[in-house]
Amino acid sequence: MTRISVDTGKCIGAAQCVLTAPTVFDQNDDGFVELLQQAPDGAESRSARMAASVCPAQAITVRE
Repeated sequence: MTRISVDTGKCIGAAQCVLTAPTVFDQNDDGFVELLQQAPDGAESRSARMAASVCPAQAITVRE
């Protein structure tokens, strides 16, 4: 099972996660990451892993 966590203190608001996995991540009113799903599966899990890899601030952690 994939588990996602975010470090909002690292987030710079680039929104790459939202563009890559919009069903897993969103942005709050200040433009920083919000986690919508802690344990995505299937295609959402793959998208979440891709989002973690493209995050310029490395604010997303994926655990399998």
